[in-house]
Amino acid sequence: MTKQELALRSVEALKAQYPDALCSLDYQDPLQLLISTRLAAQCTDARVNLVTPALFARFPSLEDFCQGTEEEIGELIHSCGFYKTKSKDILAACRMIRDEFGGQVPDNMEDLLRLPGVGRKTANLILGDIFHKPAVVTDTHCIRISGRIGLTSNTAPQKVEKDLREILPPEDSNDFCHRLVLHGRAVCTARKAMCEACCLADFCQKAGVETKSKKKGEAKNA
Repeated sequence: MTKQELALRSVEALKAQYPDALCSLDYQDPLQLLISTRLAAQCTDARVNLVTPALFARFPSLEDFCQGTEEEIGELIHSCGFYKTKSKDILAACRMIRDEFGGQVPDNMEDLLRLPGVGRKTANLILGDIFHKPAVVTDTHCIRISGRIGLTSNTAPQKVEKDLREILPPEDSNDFCHRLVLHGRAVCTARKAMCEACCLADFCQKAGVETKSKKKGEAKNA
């Protein structure tokens, strides 16, 4: 089976298992998603979703953020961790969006990467979820599960992104990454790959290795 064939089987299996491929961050507009994604760095999405209602109530618009201070933003996002760096990035990014991009979150990778605190993971999420462009969000779930399936042998995010872009159907790439997050939380976790309950087990490389190892152990103990 080629990697392209493996990718297609993975896409279809995850699509059947998780029909609703939704971002786990709560947001109402592009700016809120951008800010929520920055807050999610080294923090859980669940924690971010607890913090952002008060943050967005205090700063309901881009201009409101631009008129704020790092200290005020920091107080509201304190529990997300690294709040001093994150508040600095959020304020600077909002002011850059106002001053250089006409008040609109950019719709291309080059400009998104100019924003303080925005890396390729955040930029891809914005491009995929907001602008519906082909995107590959290489978070820890994507990297871990793609490697276990056999779609990539790399672990560096940008290399994994490149590998997946080469084999995933562009129209499915963004939702595929969302489904990997759901699958990574429910079944193929960092601590344990529950291959017996996995919709990818029939063709996943890791599941194949686990099955062979189990059979070998059973034969040895027989």
